[in-house]
Amino acid sequence: MGYAQLVIGPAGSGKSTYCSSLYQHCQTVGRTVHIVNLDPAAENFDYPVAMDVRELISLDDVIEELGLGPNGGLIYCMEHLDENLDDWLTEELENYLDDDYLVFDCPGQIELFSHVPVLRNFVEHLKRENFNVCGVYLLDSQFMTDVTKFVSGCMSSLSAMVQLELPHVNILSKMDLVSNKKDIEDFLNPEPQSLLLELNQRMGPQFAKLNKSLIELVNDYSMVSFVPLDLRKESSIQYVLAQIDSCIQYGEDADVKVKDFNSDED
Repeated sequence: MGYAQLVIGPAGSGKSTYCSSLYQHCQTVGRTVHIVNLDPAAENFDYPVAMDVRELISLDDVIEELGLGPNGGLIYCMEHLDENLDDWLTEELENYLDDDYLVFDCPGQIELFSHVPVLRNFVEHLKRENFNVCGVYLLDSQFMTDVTKFVSGCMSSLSAMVQLELPHVNILSKMDLVSNKKDIEDFLNPEPQSLLLELNQRMGPQFAKLNKSLIELVNDYSMVSFVPLDLRKESSIQYVLAQIDSCIQYGEDADVKVKDFNSDED
């Protein structure tokens, strides 16, 4: 049984920085993880790349040869990856053991994990290869400054959860850059009626029913919650990793190690 994180989120949400910090943390505690680049447009990395989609196809080559723009070129690259999962990905995965832990650093185009089926097909392929997979959705904490942005972030996260059908951990990234953390904390455990009141004040009366439905969706079903991540604190990274490990049941089948003690040395 292998284990995998699918790191997704909007462009600029800190996915690559998260992957780099996660790798450094695991190096420090003596744990092995392998970081995989799934972004055909990536250029520089702060972590060793175990697998790189650019060996299959790169955005620069697509733009040069087909004359596509950045967004269209990226969709083309990911669809090409989808068509070659049985060849490229299966062959790459053969280099890793059954209990290896892979972290996939994904592109930031939101349509890839909201309605285009490419990443969903990628996840299904990983499952067929006997991987437990967790979706890790990053959202910039500086984006969560008022109720309208909070609801927008919840809906984008929920869209990814529905599309991928995975155990999901939502992370508020860049907490180390937030000047007033009290404003963010109000959205970690929000009071529904306060949210609805503020949302109605911000929007016209014609949106009252929609606002009520959105708040009920977020609250009644507890579908979306966020874990804050401050990369300056090892304890914060450790807590986030523990949440993800729990989702994919990492380490639950490990044998208990028993140490023999010599009675003469007691």
